[in-house]
Amino acid sequence: MTVAGSESHWRLAMSFTEFDLIERYFAVEKVSRSDVILGIGDDGAVLKVPQGKELVVAIDTLVSGIHFTDDSDPASIGYKAMAVNLSDMAAMGAEPAWATLSLTLPEVDHDWLTAFRRGFFELANRFNVQLVGGDTCHGPLAVTIQLHGFVNTGEFLRRDTARPGDRVYVTGVLGDAGLAMSIKKGRYAVPQNGYEYLIQRLDRPLPRVKEGLSLNGVAHAAIDISDGLMSDLGHILAASQAGATLYVDRIPVSPVFNSYREQMDNNAWIDMAVSAGDDYELCFTVDPRQQDMLSERFSATQYTCIGTINSSPGLHCVFENGDEFIPASIGYDHFKDQ
Repeated sequence: MTVAGSESHWRLAMSFTEFDLIERYFAVEKVSRSDVILGIGDDGAVLKVPQGKELVVAIDTLVSGIHFTDDSDPASIGYKAMAVNLSDMAAMGAEPAWATLSLTLPEVDHDWLTAFRRGFFELANRFNVQLVGGDTCHGPLAVTIQLHGFVNTGEFLRRDTARPGDRVYVTGVLGDAGLAMSIKKGRYAVPQNGYEYLIQRLDRPLPRVKEGLSLNGVAHAAIDISDGLMSDLGHILAASQAGATLYVDRIPVSPVFNSYREQMDNNAWIDMAVSAGDDYELCFTVDPRQQDMLSERFSATQYTCIGTINSSPGLHCVFENGDEFIPASIGYDHFKDQ
């Protein structure tokens, strides 16, 4: 992280305690939920799960140099840290409610914290999430959020319930975040039009919480697309002990992404769209007999049928004419080079 400010700024930071930091940046917020009995300020939060609900818990960490660069906009870091957890709630068909935040900082940079707080609460307030606790410490920059949400008892989405004959769907479009990252790394020229859109898709994805809630009672299985479609659909298949046929030329992409296809070798655009990750769309499976209900619930949402679930194992990538497609990568893996 690049620290802004002068020597006087550093002296101010040195005199600023952990409790000052929490009070100044995180204890005051707009969201105040009735199911929070005791929030920030004690050794633990006291929370009440509403009657007839079950608790869903998800956690994600963003690390400097891995998930974002040193010069990344801190407001976007705060936003995205919340977004990736909200995306997990969406994949479970859960209504988000409470968050805890663990923030590791190399220094106390007030400008950075002010921007980070703004991005974090922009999304938290939008989805009525109350920050109820957490931790701050000194060290390499990292952000960990644990998010809690509710589902009606026995009603939640999961990975291990895809069934042969199901259709495979994705929301929105894929590949924009991967293209944005490739442009930032200098692999492609910055577009005359559409670059802000691509960066927005990378840094400020909109989690599909509403769509996840709408899939309860319709979808058999669901997952959010964080590590790439190939990888995340593969998790559904492994958990469900099933296979799938994926029609790669059905993969939905944006007009901006489509304008880059001529710059990519052969079918490299497909590899980027199915493997780059950071899309935070939903991939889900639905019985064909539920198509009308899906259409009704997703009347205002772009979604695309991209394949079918099979009883035989394996993910088979093909074009609609039957030609086989062999992907160059199956998606992002933190430990693939270890």
